[in-house]
Amino acid sequence: MIDAGGSGVSDGVSVTGSRGAGGEAGPWLVVIDPQRIFADPDSDWGSPMWADAVERIRELLPRFEGRTIITRWVPPETGSRVGSWDAYMKAWPFADRPADDQYFDLVDELADVDALRVDAPTFGKWDVLAPIVGEAAELVITGVSTDCCVVSTVLPAADAGATLTVVTDACAGSTPENHQAALTVMGLYPPQVRLATVTELEAQASQP
Repeated sequence: MIDAGGSGVSDGVSVTGSRGAGGEAGPWLVVIDPQRIFADPDSDWGSPMWADAVERIRELLPRFEGRTIITRWVPPETGSRVGSWDAYMKAWPFADRPADDQYFDLVDELADVDALRVDAPTFGKWDVLAPIVGEAAELVITGVSTDCCVVSTVLPAADAGATLTVVTDACAGSTPENHQAALTVMGLYPPQVRLATVTELEAQASQP
């Protein structure tokens, strides 16, 4: 991966990859945290919906060549855990690993995608996305988990002025019930947030 000009590592956040090279102006595809820790069925955080969601994500990728961002969640460093983050990591000790642990690697299906990569030690990724895409950006949101990192990214982005489409069948919740609950919450924020399936997006794109 090439360094995204002017970016690097700061306060636990790192950015690498090509910054939209070759892409035309338009929406960005954001794939939130497609990592082994969320895809492994034996993981405490494994989503039972992930296998289907990643196939839908792969269907979308060709439409966003040069305008794709993939994020990763990495644990906050021990010495910088503010307030409840210390309690959170103690509650989930299995996830308290170095940021370069293989459990935080991208899943094989997306590991070789040409995309900008963003790492952050927070559920929500808007704070690290905004400097890349701008506050008034149009984002197509996919990833895992719907009821944690996805919703934690979408609502601050909408509040800042972004326009978001949450691709419902390209997101994976911790459970189907929690997935639906998070979609219900995000669906309360039109027109800033809209919900659509991959099929609905494709139908819209094919309209003259």
